[in-house]
Amino acid sequence: MNSKFSVIYGDGIGPEVITSALEVYEALNEKFNVGLEYIVVDAGLSAYKKYGTNLPEQSINAISETCCLLKGPTTTLEEPGSELGVPVKIRKRFDLFANIRPVKSLPGVKSLYSDLDILIVRENTEGMYSGAEYMINKDVSIGVRVATRAGAERVFRVAFREAEKRRRQVTLGHKANVLKATDMLYKQVFYEVSREFELVKASEMHIDALAMNLILKPQQFDVIVTENLFGDIISDEASALVGGLGLSPSANIGERFAMFEPVHGSAPDIAGKGIANPIAAVLSLKMLLEWAGAQKAASSLESAVRSTLSEGRALTPDLGGSATTKDLTKEIIKNI
Repeated sequence: MNSKFSVIYGDGIGPEVITSALEVYEALNEKFNVGLEYIVVDAGLSAYKKYGTNLPEQSINAISETCCLLKGPTTTLEEPGSELGVPVKIRKRFDLFANIRPVKSLPGVKSLYSDLDILIVRENTEGMYSGAEYMINKDVSIGVRVATRAGAERVFRVAFREAEKRRRQVTLGHKANVLKATDMLYKQVFYEVSREFELVKASEMHIDALAMNLILKPQQFDVIVTENLFGDIISDEASALVGGLGLSPSANIGERFAMFEPVHGSAPDIAGKGIANPIAAVLSLKMLLEWAGAQKAASSLESAVRSTLSEGRALTPDLGGSATTKDLTKEIIKNI
């Protein structure tokens, strides 16, 4: 594997939480000799102001020379006709077809549940996020929802392989009773792929019922797999069960490349105040280390985060404390 990863600091609180993750990485590298160097590339609003695009070609070329990417949250312009957001562009450019979002209870965190361990696998390149939207006239717009057999097959295989390492259950969230072409294709392919994994139980649930059951009976789920838009929504919903987006990491996985990023956005309202929770970014680093084969460092990092939260000496305001981003980062490093 290439011994270098790329870094995008991002917008808003991105530079703060990614700086924390990199400080943690330096401590891990010193202890475990991980051996990965990193380079910083320009993307997001800062790049847009300089180059007129949020992801210039020179940044894409630099990312291409690395094994994976650690990305901070970036702000996406919402005006009609504005370019796609940075994460969507990177997913499409590098064909990062599976978005993996763990939802796991952590010690010392006030949350609805203390016993959850769910993995949400989201198709990452198709659906309503494929960018096929059109203005017919000033009063009518159309978005095209893309679903392909190949796209469904490969993300379902990721979900079933992950389930083999866990409790051997996969639940498909869909709305095939209404979306009779796109979601029916996903449903058909899901059961076809399930026959390749005889030891894994395959089940299905309408996405609205699944959203309700995530609140009422989340312990029933092991691995949940969905198309793009549904997965985006329910993974944010699920993060609320274990303490919020400030604790939620993610991985975007392709055949040869991967991007790791906190699920949360750039939070411009608290940017620069030094109170952003860095744990989602730090746990995204943990997923990067696992993907890169640095298992000891990754395991040590997860233990350090859990110890820090359990001790409760340095919690940021979203966790009920008054610590700064730097305070929490120092505690994590101390516990490595």
